[in-house]
Amino acid sequence: MNFQEITVEIRESVGILTLNAPATLNALTPLMVKEVSDAIDYLAENARAMIITGAGRGFCSGASLSPSNPLTPIEPNRSQRDIGLILEKYLNPIMIKLKNLPIPWITAVRGSAAGFGASLALAGDMIIASDNATFIQIFSKIGLIPDGGATHLLSRTVGRARTMELMLMGDRLSAEKALDWALINRVVADEVLQDEAFKIALTLANGPTTALSLIRKAVWAAVDSNWESTLQTERELQKIAGQTADFDEGVAAFVEKRAAKFTGQ
Repeated sequence: MNFQEITVEIRESVGILTLNAPATLNALTPLMVKEVSDAIDYLAENARAMIITGAGRGFCSGASLSPSNPLTPIEPNRSQRDIGLILEKYLNPIMIKLKNLPIPWITAVRGSAAGFGASLALAGDMIIASDNATFIQIFSKIGLIPDGGATHLLSRTVGRARTMELMLMGDRLSAEKALDWALINRVVADEVLQDEAFKIALTLANGPTTALSLIRKAVWAAVDSNWESTLQTERELQKIAGQTADFDEGVAAFVEKRAAKFTGQ
């Protein structure tokens, strides 16, 4: 596939999607959003795990506000302006698509992840950050509210008080503090970020793909469900997992005391 503002490759069943506009810290333009959406569809069909990362010194600076190439033009008449259309048209479909992805995905975050870029970075199934990474809920600095599902994700991860502080103050959150708050999974030296992210993604890619997909679905359902609904969801998804060839292989490997060789079937 030919892209202009991202790059995509598949290496050993791991799809690597790189936001590739380093001059703007990978700000999201209409073209980039379309390419990201198309790439997610492609990798969902052709890879068994996915990494999203950014080229250059930053992960993503959020939606492009550049007058020469904004994510969407800003209506001069404030009474007619609807910034929410940016979310409805461009960004929310990406986040819904990622939530429902049939393969596990991780983010490899270097440098700044700001605005929607922070939402994207923190939405991964696993988040691997460079020691120079920062996460910024910058919206209050420009008179907007957080988007990309950040209010949902952060409040359920770090609690109301910390979420309020991050969003009201708009200050930088270091990778080390994000790790201490259990908002991300690992912090690694900048020079090994991509290698570490790939190792984790490859482990996932070699796993029981259907079961991992169902695990993702069960966890997302549990975030918003009550106890009884969660138990019922687990029961329904377990039936599907138990009908896979990977389950048979996993049991056989356990009994035979060997490493399982999952095929994703």
